[in-house]
Amino acid sequence: MTLSTICSSTFFAKSSFTFHPNPIKSNFLSLKTNPCLHHCRNLHISVSQTSDNGFVVVEDDLHALLEILPRDLRENLQNEPRRAQLLEVVLDIGRLPEARYLGESGGQYLRSTEVSMKELEEAQNAVGEFGGDNRAGIEGTLHRISAIRSRKGLIVGLTCRVGRAVGGHIDMVQDLLQYGESILFLGRPGVGKTTVMREIARILADELHKRVVIVDTSNEIGGDGDIPHAAIGSARRMQVPQPSMQHRVMIEAVENHMPQVIIVDEIGTEAEALACRSIAERGVMLIGTAHGERLENIIKNHTLSDLVGGVETVTLGDEEARTRGCQKSILERKAPPTFPFLIEMRERHYWVTHRTERSVDMLLHGKRPLVEVSWDLNYVSKVPRRETIQFSKRENVKVTASWQQSPLMIPKKLTVGLQLMVRKRDDQFKVVIERWKTYDRDGL
Repeated sequence: MTLSTICSSTFFAKSSFTFHPNPIKSNFLSLKTNPCLHHCRNLHISVSQTSDNGFVVVEDDLHALLEILPRDLRENLQNEPRRAQLLEVVLDIGRLPEARYLGESGGQYLRSTEVSMKELEEAQNAVGEFGGDNRAGIEGTLHRISAIRSRKGLIVGLTCRVGRAVGGHIDMVQDLLQYGESILFLGRPGVGKTTVMREIARILADELHKRVVIVDTSNEIGGDGDIPHAAIGSARRMQVPQPSMQHRVMIEAVENHMPQVIIVDEIGTEAEALACRSIAERGVMLIGTAHGERLENIIKNHTLSDLVGGVETVTLGDEEARTRGCQKSILERKAPPTFPFLIEMRERHYWVTHRTERSVDMLLHGKRPLVEVSWDLNYVSKVPRRETIQFSKRENVKVTASWQQSPLMIPKKLTVGLQLMVRKRDDQFKVVIERWKTYDRDGL
């Protein structure tokens, strides 16, 4: 069965997918399965697994990040009950130090005195040299420290971001990985794109046994240092000397190391977009990310529109325009998309998946495409409720989700144009997929 058959609307409408994801494995923490851990002498990994949702959260040596902070801030955060949700610490000269936490808007001041230049210099000395992109890391960890410089080149601010390897996101996309088609992830900064890249690299390399090469521009995916972090499994990592050289390293990876999969974070230039197309045309699977919240952001971006096929203006004849009922000058997709699948990461728990070719064509024609919407109940406390839901089984199914006080009886009555498929893991329903659902944006 071909991919076009699988992705046709008729097939989706009449078929149900049975998918049983494996329990989240922490074998990448094993010295036997990941020999690189032998070299990480200073790496301390703690694994916390919540019994109610089956998620494995790997927290990488948080004390290493705290060590670069002033002593009073370090002691404050070590005693903070929300330490597991710490997102980043912001140090700006002349301002109060601030801690920011996952799921909370704004931040929390850590003391009543302002950050001094001496404290910034001490933190800078502890971190070491910053790269051309004003980023640095802590060897053996996934933490990232970013600098703000004055016009004279002096560091006047630091953003100390906590890096964690989080397992469990893959459940919402693992079926797509089986196809071997390229996938582009969109989302605003901080929504979790890099975290997903890291876990996909491990799954492809260790469980699907693919030859995976990560092009790691700022060492965000594989961590700082020459030895990549254990969270990427057996995937290989190529570091990029300068951000402007990312496209060259992408081509070098294909030409020299025969990968089956290339993973690249933050595609942002025309040269990188062209490199992606060149790699895809050689039959190599691409997993990439780009900044942008919606598909239409990429379509309207002249630099990155080639990732979804590009856009050109076509002039129709009089008869053709009358037949279509449109103007003579219309927008059309120029070429096949580099990424056949595109996923909008609206939130960490809420994804919208496009079949890129079909969605781009419909948006350019002023229509709303049909998309797949994924909710992960490990994160959300509530999902949209409907009176009738089409389920993949014929009989009524009893579903008890963590946010419900009582079981929800799903009827076998069908609704037009909507199919809800619940995937089961650890005897609890945790991932909800709505396939196909009308896209929530108008056509262009």
